[in-house]
Amino acid sequence: MEAISINNLSKVYKSGKKALDGLSLTVKESEIFSLLGPNGAGKSTLINILTTYLQPTAGKVSIMGKDVCTEQKSICCLIACVAQKESIDNHLSLKENMLFQSRLYKLDTATANKRMDALIAAFGLKEYEKHRIAAYSGGIKRRLDIAMSMMSFPKILFLDEPTVGMDIESRKAMWDIVKKIKDDFGTTIFLTTHYLEEADMLSDTVCIMQDGHQLVQDTPENLRQHTHQNTIRIDLDSSENQRDFGNWISDLQFVRGIRQEQNTVYANIQNAAQDFHILNQLMMDKQIRYSSIGIVTPSLDDVFLSLTQSKGRSV
Repeated sequence: MEAISINNLSKVYKSGKKALDGLSLTVKESEIFSLLGPNGAGKSTLINILTTYLQPTAGKVSIMGKDVCTEQKSICCLIACVAQKESIDNHLSLKENMLFQSRLYKLDTATANKRMDALIAAFGLKEYEKHRIAAYSGGIKRRLDIAMSMMSFPKILFLDEPTVGMDIESRKAMWDIVKKIKDDFGTTIFLTTHYLEEADMLSDTVCIMQDGHQLVQDTPENLRQHTHQNTIRIDLDSSENQRDFGNWISDLQFVRGIRQEQNTVYANIQNAAQDFHILNQLMMDKQIRYSSIGIVTPSLDDVFLSLTQSKGRSV
């Protein structure tokens, strides 16, 4: 069974704004599904429809075979959602927060305690039981928030940018938690994120959307081949003016888009054999100093750029 099935979904607000426009996608059971898109793509609207907070204008949406328009009560028992804003009560202890969540879903005491102990162990929260919630770091609070949402035995867990604002170590720890939820608990995870590295590391399936509709849905591996283009990597000398170089290269006719990471520039090109030599010669003519230049396999960042950004804009 498909965990989520969306067919030709549209949402138009009273203001006339069309947030979703004929969106179709599917999410398989027990997979990690990542939804990507620029601001205003319609991600939040879609999450609100899937979690029964909003009614669609048109289209068909089902969660575990149940219709979101007519079977909301049944769906609410099957899903859990962790928003960016935490739902933890700082006046309660770690266990009190988790048990309070269990009472909302009317779990009996024995089941709740067994589930709580399993989640505390799985999420590495044992050492924090005696500490005040207010003293927790942002990463630990987010970990507890997710553990609380898992108390209800959800079939599908919605995670809205779970690592936003975290340092890299906390992000990697959260990635391990997300993988554990899938592998140890068999829960389907619907994830939104702005970190393409995160989607690449975690996802079984990635969907990129823009302007309310799907641009592409596939595995991270297949998406790298989706653009049918090559990428040139240029490692500039640290003395090179990054902004001037970025503006210069993005204006070249055969460059479809660029992105920069410190002294490294990635340029999407049309013809590997021809454009590489042209670009190399132009850089030599302009006496642009670089330590290396070569053609590389496109990353998920490059795919996202080619699908959502117009020529000459960098991310």
